[in-house]
Amino acid sequence: MTSNQPAKIRFPDNEDEEDDAPENSNVDEIMCDLEETANTPPVEDSFPEGDDKTSADYYFDSYSHFGIHEEMLKDVVRTKTYQNVIYQNKFLFKDKVVLDVGAGTGILSLFCAKAGAKHVYAIECSHMADMAKEIVETNGFSNAITVLKGKVEEIDLPVAKVDIIISEWMGYFLLFENMLNTVLYARDKWLNNDGLVLPDKASLYLTAIEDAEYKDDKIEFWNSVYGFDMSCIKKQAIMEPLVDTVDQNQIVTNSQLLKTMDISKMTPGDASFTAPFKLVAERDDYIHALVAYFDVSFTKCHKLTGFSTGISVFLRSSSRPRSRATHWKQTVLYLEDVITICEGETIVGSMTVAPNKKNPRDVDIKLKYSFNGRRCSVSRVQFYKMR
Repeated sequence: MTSNQPAKIRFPDNEDEEDDAPENSNVDEIMCDLEETANTPPVEDSFPEGDDKTSADYYFDSYSHFGIHEEMLKDVVRTKTYQNVIYQNKFLFKDKVVLDVGAGTGILSLFCAKAGAKHVYAIECSHMADMAKEIVETNGFSNAITVLKGKVEEIDLPVAKVDIIISEWMGYFLLFENMLNTVLYARDKWLNNDGLVLPDKASLYLTAIEDAEYKDDKIEFWNSVYGFDMSCIKKQAIMEPLVDTVDQNQIVTNSQLLKTMDISKMTPGDASFTAPFKLVAERDDYIHALVAYFDVSFTKCHKLTGFSTGISVFLRSSSRPRSRATHWKQTVLYLEDVITICEGETIVGSMTVAPNKKNPRDVDIKLKYSFNGRRCSVSRVQFYKMR
């Protein structure tokens, strides 16, 4: 989620302005300066021959910029839920040692310290850790919060065990960026036997939508671009899920639970799975895409708390309130087929989800679906890559 800024080009105030250098400039002096410049040794590492960064390095670099943290902090559904979980359940945090995995600006650590935690260890691998240290000091929590810069897998905690692990690890489609495995690593290494992981439950859901207009704009567009066939790009475009908000009026079928994960008990391998689904049409319509979203829950609170990234009452280009929207939005997987479906008819299939083998922070999705209705029949396998 980094922003690639274009190179800045400085233009003269008047492009037609004549060169105002004196006509009798000392050419010999200029040539001498050019020769000295030519003989100056090149600055080392100005243009590295190769890039030694791994995908993980790029991942952490993306979280060094304040913009992505601004987006997450302004996600009121996300941030207020964590705040409420902590402030309304102080009995869970009082005098406890807490580990904040992927602390970012340190906002969750600050919540925990303010709720009475004995000490909070905030691990952040990106350069935002430096800002988090300053934020902690500025707000007077230096004695309660220790910010540790580095990868969880390489950090040595000053304590042997912690009572609570808190993290906002969820990515698009729940599993994109694969931070869940880092939380599980921390859990297995440092969490007390009776300790808590917050949140402790996460569920992934699937539904189907009508989306002719947007599919035409994003996918079918490549069929004819100013009169030229660019459909080779269409094949790539349809393989990349679209992260966007979806209007509830587009929903054609029921929602199907694909997978529920218990973060306190699961193993890293449980994040790879194949789940069957059956989507039943609630009206006559056309289906252009399947949509995935997720819920997270904090079941150990005094009162069950959580939030959903499900489809709410907002449009892509609408002035309607978007108070329930989250920065995760929904994940749209466009189908190669347009399914003409009648009320009560069903689409059946399965979805296979796994980390990409070359870059485990990316997600590979295999979708198998079949439909045999009154208006059309189709059976297909499609592959998607979240990257």
